[in-house]
Amino acid sequence: MNIVLFEDPPASQLAPIALTRPAYTIRCGSLCLAELAAELGGVLHGAVRPYLTEIQSDFISTGKYEPSQSTLLLNARLVPDARMLSVLRPLLADHSPFQLGTKESTMAALVSGSAIQANDIDPCVVLDLISGITHQHPSPGDALRLIEFPHELIAENERIIKTNLEHRLAAGQYKEIRDGVFAAGEVNLPEQVALNAADGPIVLDEGVTIGPFSVVTGPIHIGADSMISPHTHLMGHITIGHTCKVGGEVSKSIIESYSNKVHYGYLGNSYVGSWVNLGAGTTNSNLKNTYGSVRVQYGEQKIDTGLQFLGCIIGDFSKTAINTGIYTGKTIGVCSNVYGMVTTNVPSFANYARDFGEVTEHPPEVMEVAQRRVFARRGIHQRPCDVQLLRDVYQSESNKRDLANHPPSF
Repeated sequence: MNIVLFEDPPASQLAPIALTRPAYTIRCGSLCLAELAAELGGVLHGAVRPYLTEIQSDFISTGKYEPSQSTLLLNARLVPDARMLSVLRPLLADHSPFQLGTKESTMAALVSGSAIQANDIDPCVVLDLISGITHQHPSPGDALRLIEFPHELIAENERIIKTNLEHRLAAGQYKEIRDGVFAAGEVNLPEQVALNAADGPIVLDEGVTIGPFSVVTGPIHIGADSMISPHTHLMGHITIGHTCKVGGEVSKSIIESYSNKVHYGYLGNSYVGSWVNLGAGTTNSNLKNTYGSVRVQYGEQKIDTGLQFLGCIIGDFSKTAINTGIYTGKTIGVCSNVYGMVTTNVPSFANYARDFGEVTEHPPEVMEVAQRRVFARRGIHQRPCDVQLLRDVYQSESNKRDLANHPPSF
């Protein structure tokens, strides 16, 4: 069976978090869609925005597309809820074509062989295939849900993390090393760490180090080779990717791989992309003074999230200076440097120092050098496709970088 993870037009609404990555790689509840799809046993393929095609091999091991086999189409915006497997497996066993969702927002579909003829799969081809499907299947319930806007990931992470961690543990590669604490391989866990798994498991991948006098509350997943600083307070419902450094106080948040929040400061109800560095003292607000619902500005749209608690959304490769303060519900684009108080959304490729009367463009040439340096710190070689990705995103976001709309805050 072929499995195609496809991006539909609403995937563009997931900026800034999906600007530099396929939507199916976004982590939520300790998993990403690509990981779940691999468990279905087929050969994975991606149908993504053209500029992301070359870097797909970083996330999925794409084999040869087999036209003689059936093809499962999965929307890349699907929430990576492990319960979707129990919905999809019986349908796949029946071998009959089906579609879940609507024509406008298909969640999943099975089509017969010879539907696609090339290994480089165009999202438009996938959408044409879906338009020809006539077999509608009843709603799958809440096991299959689509993300419309980035803030929804934060609520979904809280909703599904316990179920997803149970799914991880059921696979059998974890060993219970303390009550409710599970590790895959060797971890460094001093006796002076307070562990509370009453509300959900604490799941640690190989190579995790937790500094002494830290407090760790489940449910939480900490990815391989991540380091938790001494005196850190992790307050539960947290997803941390691999090779991260985390300190201070964190609650109900997602931190993608290769990101650092080493020092003191609060991060709550937030999403942090990869290769992000939060300077010492960086803190976000996650609650309005009115205790009302948080509203988020996405381009020309202002969305009432319905959430009382919502922090910030930070795209890949962005950095904050020491003592940065981020207001409730603000987004920070990719490849931006942020200083002082963040009281408005920050576009991609911006130097945002609004407190000091300066919001300027962060040139891609400078970002390419910074990318090479941070990659080298993790033993990763910068490739031409990594540089080209930055250039492509810079161009695609150029019309949104209206720096004149960020007047000084004083």
